[in-house]
Amino acid sequence: MSKLRVQSFGVSLDGYGAGPNQGLQNPLGVRGIELMDWFVHTRLWRNMYGQGEAETGVDNRMAEQGFDGIGAWILGRNMFGPVRGPWPDESWKGWWGDEPPYHTPVFVLTHHARAPLAMAGGTEFRFVTEGIHAALEQAKAAAGGGDVRLGGGVSTVRQYLSAGLIDELHLAVRPVLLGAGEHLFQGLDLPALGYECGESVAGERATHVFLRRRP
Repeated sequence: MSKLRVQSFGVSLDGYGAGPNQGLQNPLGVRGIELMDWFVHTRLWRNMYGQGEAETGVDNRMAEQGFDGIGAWILGRNMFGPVRGPWPDESWKGWWGDEPPYHTPVFVLTHHARAPLAMAGGTEFRFVTEGIHAALEQAKAAAGGGDVRLGGGVSTVRQYLSAGLIDELHLAVRPVLLGAGEHLFQGLDLPALGYECGESVAGERATHVFLRRRP
Protein backbone atom coordinates (compact mmCIF):
# COMPACT_ATOMS: atom_id res chain seq x y z
CA MET A 1 0.00 0.00 0.00
CA SER A 2 1.29 3.43 -0.92
CA LYS A 3 2.78 5.41 1.97
CA LEU A 4 3.21 9.12 2.52
CA ARG A 5 6.87 9.71 3.46
CA VAL A 6 8.90 12.72 4.51
CA GLN A 7 12.57 12.13 3.65
CA SER A 8 15.80 13.98 4.35
CA PHE A 9 14.03 16.84 6.10
CA GLY A 10 16.66 19.05 7.72
CA VAL A 11 15.90 20.34 11.21
CA SER A 12 18.00 22.20 13.78
CA LEU A 13 18.62 21.05 17.35
CA ASP A 14 16.08 23.61 18.55
CA GLY A 15 13.42 22.27 16.18
CA TYR A 16 13.43 24.70 13.25
CA GLY A 17 12.91 23.40 9.73
CA ALA A 18 13.55 26.77 8.07
CA GLY A 19 15.07 30.09 9.05
CA PRO A 20 13.24 33.45 9.13
CA ASN A 21 12.59 35.75 6.15
CA GLN A 22 12.29 33.20 3.36
CA GLY A 23 12.46 34.68 -0.12
CA LEU A 24 14.22 34.65 -3.46
CA GLN A 25 17.66 35.22 -1.93
CA ASN A 26 17.06 32.86 1.00
CA PRO A 27 14.77 30.02 -0.13
CA LEU A 28 15.16 28.26 3.25
CA GLY A 29 15.22 31.49 5.24
CA VAL A 30 18.20 33.22 6.83
CA ARG A 31 20.72 30.51 7.84
CA GLY A 32 18.32 27.84 6.63
CA ILE A 33 20.95 26.51 4.24
CA GLU A 34 22.83 25.23 7.30
CA LEU A 35 20.10 22.62 7.73
CA MET A 36 21.03 21.05 4.39
CA ASP A 37 24.82 21.17 4.74
CA TRP A 38 24.83 17.39 5.32
CA PHE A 39 23.11 16.84 1.97
CA VAL A 40 25.26 18.97 -0.32
CA HIS A 41 28.35 16.83 0.36
CA THR A 42 26.69 13.56 -0.68
CA ARG A 43 27.29 11.69 -3.91
CA LEU A 44 23.56 11.97 -4.65
CA TRP A 45 23.66 15.78 -4.55
CA ARG A 46 26.96 16.10 -6.42
CA ASN A 47 25.78 13.75 -9.20
CA MET A 48 22.49 15.60 -9.42
CA TYR A 49 24.23 18.90 -10.07
CA GLY A 50 27.36 17.72 -11.86
CA GLN A 51 29.79 18.77 -9.14
CA GLY A 52 33.11 17.27 -8.10
CA GLU A 53 34.19 14.82 -5.42
CA ALA A 54 31.46 13.47 -3.18
CA GLU A 55 31.00 11.45 -0.02
CA THR A 56 29.47 7.98 0.00
CA GLY A 57 28.94 7.35 3.71
CA VAL A 58 25.89 7.22 5.94
CA ASP A 59 24.52 10.63 4.92
CA ASN A 60 24.64 9.65 1.26
CA ARG A 61 22.92 6.34 1.95
CA MET A 62 20.13 8.13 3.78
CA ALA A 63 19.73 10.62 0.95
CA GLU A 64 19.54 7.85 -1.65
CA GLN A 65 16.92 5.98 0.36
CA GLY A 66 14.73 9.04 0.09
CA PHE A 67 14.26 8.43 -3.63
CA ASP A 68 13.66 4.68 -3.48
CA GLY A 69 10.14 3.66 -4.44
CA ILE A 70 8.82 7.22 -4.89
CA GLY A 71 6.11 7.54 -7.51
CA ALA A 72 4.93 11.11 -6.85
CA TRP A 73 5.69 14.15 -4.72
CA ILE A 74 3.69 16.78 -2.82
CA LEU A 75 5.09 20.29 -2.25
CA GLY A 76 3.75 23.34 -0.52
CA ARG A 77 3.45 26.52 -2.54
CA ASN A 78 6.51 28.05 -0.86
CA MET A 79 8.64 25.05 -1.83
CA PHE A 80 7.79 25.65 -5.47
CA GLY A 81 8.89 29.26 -5.40
CA PRO A 82 8.84 32.72 -3.78
CA VAL A 83 5.75 33.98 -5.66
CA ARG A 84 2.87 34.78 -3.28
CA GLY A 85 -0.81 35.34 -3.97
CA PRO A 86 -2.35 35.01 -7.45
CA TRP A 87 0.10 33.97 -10.16
CA PRO A 88 1.05 37.16 -12.05
CA ASP A 89 2.03 34.99 -15.04
CA GLU A 90 3.50 31.55 -15.67
CA SER A 91 7.14 32.61 -15.97
CA TRP A 92 8.17 31.07 -12.62
CA LYS A 93 8.82 27.37 -13.14
CA GLY A 94 10.51 26.43 -9.87
CA TRP A 95 13.95 26.67 -8.32
CA TRP A 96 15.49 23.82 -10.30
CA GLY A 97 15.93 24.94 -13.91
CA ASP A 98 14.58 23.11 -16.95
CA GLU A 99 15.03 19.62 -15.49
CA PRO A 100 13.94 19.37 -11.83
CA PRO A 101 15.17 16.40 -9.77
CA TYR A 102 11.76 14.79 -9.23
CA HIS A 103 11.15 12.88 -12.49
CA THR A 104 7.56 12.13 -11.38
CA PRO A 105 4.28 14.04 -11.06
CA VAL A 106 4.60 16.74 -8.36
CA PHE A 107 1.46 18.09 -6.70
CA VAL A 108 1.83 21.69 -5.52
CA LEU A 109 -0.57 22.97 -2.87
CA THR A 110 -1.87 26.44 -3.67
CA HIS A 111 -4.94 28.65 -3.27
CA HIS A 112 -4.62 29.88 -6.85
CA ALA A 113 -5.27 27.69 -9.89
CA ARG A 114 -2.65 27.21 -12.57
CA ALA A 115 -2.35 24.88 -15.57
CA PRO A 116 -0.09 21.82 -15.24
CA LEU A 117 3.55 22.46 -16.09
CA ALA A 118 5.53 19.73 -17.87
CA MET A 119 9.32 19.88 -17.48
CA ALA A 120 12.25 17.94 -18.90
CA GLY A 121 13.05 14.56 -17.36
CA GLY A 122 9.50 13.50 -16.60
CA THR A 123 8.61 16.06 -13.92
CA GLU A 124 5.13 17.54 -14.22
CA PHE A 125 3.93 20.11 -11.69
CA ARG A 126 0.21 19.88 -11.01
CA PHE A 127 -1.38 22.61 -8.93
CA VAL A 128 -3.98 21.56 -6.36
CA THR A 129 -6.40 24.09 -4.86
CA GLU A 130 -8.64 21.66 -2.94
CA GLY A 131 -6.38 21.10 0.07
CA ILE A 132 -4.08 18.48 1.57
CA HIS A 133 -6.42 15.50 1.36
CA ALA A 134 -7.15 16.10 -2.33
CA ALA A 135 -3.45 16.46 -3.09
CA LEU A 136 -2.68 13.18 -1.31
CA GLU A 137 -5.47 11.35 -3.11
CA GLN A 138 -4.28 12.61 -6.49
CA ALA A 139 -0.63 11.87 -5.71
CA LYS A 140 -1.35 8.30 -4.63
CA ALA A 141 -3.35 7.73 -7.81
CA ALA A 142 -0.48 9.08 -9.91
CA ALA A 143 2.21 7.13 -8.00
CA GLY A 144 1.22 3.85 -9.64
CA GLY A 145 1.63 1.85 -6.44
CA GLY A 146 4.78 3.68 -5.36
CA ASP A 147 5.07 5.87 -2.29
CA VAL A 148 4.40 9.60 -2.17
CA ARG A 149 7.17 11.87 -0.87
CA LEU A 150 6.13 15.00 0.98
CA GLY A 151 8.84 17.55 0.26
CA GLY A 152 7.72 20.36 2.58
CA GLY A 153 7.98 23.10 3.55
CA VAL A 154 7.50 23.24 7.29
CA SER A 155 3.89 24.45 7.20
CA THR A 156 2.91 21.70 4.79
CA VAL A 157 4.57 18.97 6.86
CA ARG A 158 2.83 20.31 9.97
CA GLN A 159 -0.56 20.17 8.26
CA TYR A 160 -0.10 16.55 7.23
CA LEU A 161 1.27 15.64 10.68
CA SER A 162 -1.69 17.28 12.40
CA ALA A 163 -4.02 15.21 10.25
CA GLY A 164 -2.07 12.01 11.04
CA LEU A 165 -1.50 11.36 7.34
CA ILE A 166 2.30 10.90 7.31
CA ASP A 167 3.38 7.28 7.60
CA GLU A 168 7.14 7.84 7.96
CA LEU A 169 9.13 10.97 8.79
CA HIS A 170 12.91 11.03 8.28
CA LEU A 171 14.55 13.97 10.02
CA ALA A 172 18.17 14.91 9.38
CA VAL A 173 18.97 16.65 12.67
CA ARG A 174 21.81 19.12 12.27
CA PRO A 175 24.00 20.25 15.20
CA VAL A 176 23.07 23.92 14.80
CA LEU A 177 20.79 26.32 16.70
CA LEU A 178 18.71 28.72 14.60
CA GLY A 179 16.76 30.44 17.38
CA ALA A 180 14.07 31.68 14.98
CA GLY A 181 12.21 30.66 11.86
CA GLU A 182 9.58 28.00 11.24
CA HIS A 183 9.34 25.51 14.11
CA LEU A 184 8.44 22.02 12.98
CA PHE A 185 6.80 20.59 16.10
CA GLN A 186 5.57 23.57 18.11
CA GLY A 187 2.10 22.80 19.48
CA LEU A 188 2.05 19.25 18.10
CA ASP A 189 1.63 16.30 20.48
CA LEU A 190 3.27 13.60 18.37
CA PRO A 191 2.57 10.63 20.69
CA ALA A 192 -1.10 11.64 20.84
CA LEU A 193 -1.11 11.80 17.05
CA GLY A 194 0.17 8.23 16.95
CA TYR A 195 3.87 8.73 16.21
CA GLU A 196 6.89 7.05 17.76
CA CYS A 197 10.64 7.07 17.16
CA GLY A 198 11.58 3.92 15.29
CA GLU A 199 15.28 4.44 14.56
CA SER A 200 18.20 6.82 14.99
CA VAL A 201 21.39 6.65 12.90
CA ALA A 202 24.47 8.85 13.27
CA GLY A 203 25.75 10.22 9.98
CA GLU A 204 28.78 12.32 9.09
CA ARG A 205 27.03 15.71 9.38
CA ALA A 206 23.55 14.87 10.69
CA THR A 207 21.77 12.43 12.96
CA HIS A 208 19.02 10.65 11.06
CA VAL A 209 15.88 10.10 13.11
CA PHE A 210 12.93 8.11 11.79
CA LEU A 211 9.45 8.69 13.20
CA ARG A 212 6.71 6.26 12.22
CA ARG A 213 2.97 6.20 12.72
CA ARG A 214 1.93 3.30 14.94
CA PRO A 215 -0.30 0.69 13.25
